[in-house]
Amino acid sequence: MIVELGHFAMILAFAIALAQAVIPLVGAHKGWHDWMAVAHPMATTQFLLTAFAFAALTYAFVTSDFSVSLVVSNSHTAKPLIYKISGVWGNHEGSMLLWVLILTLFGAAAAWFGGNLPATLRARVLAVQSAVAASFFAFTIFTSNPFIRMTVPPLDGRDLNPLLQDIGLALHPPFLYVGYVGLSMAFSFAIAALIEGRVDAAWGRWVRPWTLAAWVFLTIGIALGSWWAYYELGWGGFWFWDPVENASFMPWLFATALLHSAIVVEKREALKSWTILLAILAFGFSLIGTFIVRSGLLTSVHAFAMDPERGIFILMILVAFMGGALTLFAVRSQAMEAKGVFGTVSRESGLVMNNVLLAVSSFVVFVGTIWPLVAEMVFDRVLSVGPPFFNMAFTPFFVALAAILPIGALLPWKRGDLRRTMQPLWPVLVLSMAVGSLVWAIQTGHSALGPVGALLGVWVVLGSAVDLWSRTGRGAFAKRFARLFRLPRADWGKSIAHAGVGVTVFAVAGLMAWETEDIRVAYLGEPFEHAGYTLTLQDVRRVQGPNYTSTMAFIDVERDGRFIDQLTPERRFYPVAGMPTTEAAIDYGFIRDVYLVIGDPQDDGGWTVRTYIKPFANWLWAGCIIMALGGFLSLSDRRYRVAAGARRQPTPPKGPKTVAAE
Repeated sequence: MIVELGHFAMILAFAIALAQAVIPLVGAHKGWHDWMAVAHPMATTQFLLTAFAFAALTYAFVTSDFSVSLVVSNSHTAKPLIYKISGVWGNHEGSMLLWVLILTLFGAAAAWFGGNLPATLRARVLAVQSAVAASFFAFTIFTSNPFIRMTVPPLDGRDLNPLLQDIGLALHPPFLYVGYVGLSMAFSFAIAALIEGRVDAAWGRWVRPWTLAAWVFLTIGIALGSWWAYYELGWGGFWFWDPVENASFMPWLFATALLHSAIVVEKREALKSWTILLAILAFGFSLIGTFIVRSGLLTSVHAFAMDPERGIFILMILVAFMGGALTLFAVRSQAMEAKGVFGTVSRESGLVMNNVLLAVSSFVVFVGTIWPLVAEMVFDRVLSVGPPFFNMAFTPFFVALAAILPIGALLPWKRGDLRRTMQPLWPVLVLSMAVGSLVWAIQTGHSALGPVGALLGVWVVLGSAVDLWSRTGRGAFAKRFARLFRLPRADWGKSIAHAGVGVTVFAVAGLMAWETEDIRVAYLGEPFEHAGYTLTLQDVRRVQGPNYTSTMAFIDVERDGRFIDQLTPERRFYPVAGMPTTEAAIDYGFIRDVYLVIGDPQDDGGWTVRTYIKPFANWLWAGCIIMALGGFLSLSDRRYRVAAGARRQPTPPKGPKTVAAE
């Protein structure tokens, strides 16, 4: 009964979404306040109905209701409860219900916290957001219904994909979807502004919190996916330039550019057209990512679906919204005349350069991702674009971005002096070059990647500290230090996020430059050496898990005669799914990880063992956490709450016939 109610609630939410996409839009065009006002209760009701539908599906998974086809395909009575719950979104149909749940949540949040927005703008934002939700409701109901019943329920299910039975993958999709779907709010604000023909500083203030929230969750989601790939797949890597990884990385790059571009709109009322275009592209690439993951056109280790018919439906959604948005953008281009004028050396120019590097790097990733498909369709050639291409093509853009970041953050608005800006940064530059030179001198037989990463990492981190210190003004050290803690949270957030970028750049460079690998056949009781560590395979046992059997190795790790830890890498087999997995064992350290993988048994009684020493791996996750923390701090600043700027703009625009009130 609960499942049927959930199904009905989803259909009713779809009907409300269709109505909300039309009625407030007509009301805003005609100036009918009562029609605009219905958007608020509709948005709330739409979210509550979708939340009930999602709760009903979760109930079916938790209670192992095998009359539901989706539960049969993705659950099992012996599965731990946490993975029964994560099984709700660990599949195509359930993940789409989560997608529309987050879409409606953002729409409802705009209704709840957008009271200071002009009535017409809020109505149009909620209408556009609901139109996006309606399209995905239609996709879910007509092609991916999670509530389909079984004619004859089986006694048990077929279990969830064993690779997804992991805490990293339990948390990764929800965070990633909040980021993906959150960019729909920036898209809705952009389309609403284009319809009204008004893009000004207040609009820049309104759109930034939504974009920042999406960016924070997308950062966390990508980091969780990378962490999962690092320890779960057993391949020893953290990023493989897989199509699904690229599908989340491209919107992140555009969202980062949008965040910085919106600052220019807010502060200087410049880059209006570019900012609107970035808002469209950021969500557009989220839709492209959805198409990549669910169409089956590109192969990935963690794609959701391999159904071309579903891919065509998503492609239709992509064409409709992106085509319509870009057409409206072209029609309304005259309404986005920039007011602010700025010099070649200015913060505006620095942000423009930041935007160009981020956008071009995203397009580079896009070309590398789809090129195998283009080559097969157009040239009838089977090609593979792997990490060497992406590393070579993408790295220069990010190196340039890291190099200009501290300088751009310190440049004044409108017009600046590069020599004056560099004065507080010269000591940082000298220290950064000294660190890079020291690393170069210490390392032997390695590439320049490590020293360059060290130089850039120190440069960005200390440059962020200088930027924060410069905001304390002048005076005695004690007074400036006291003022440091009274700075707005947004200033702290910006510097912390930039520092996180520096830590991440150094970690990636160090990990790629100094990682060591050893593959050998190990024998019980016989120690072997690798990179200064002594490892001894003490035992291999068969262990029974809750829903799997495991071949578990026990390997002692020592260094200079001192016992460090006993690691237990595994090879698991899930009998219901009929699928093996590799579970790496990792001794996490501050400056290095010892990473072990057990392989196949050998005829002479030995076992294949892979050993990696991974320097600064944990710094990679720390850098992502620092970036997200900076975003949260900025988001908590009251100046950037939703519609904070509306108090300065109490007079709403008069409607769509008043084009370009500038």
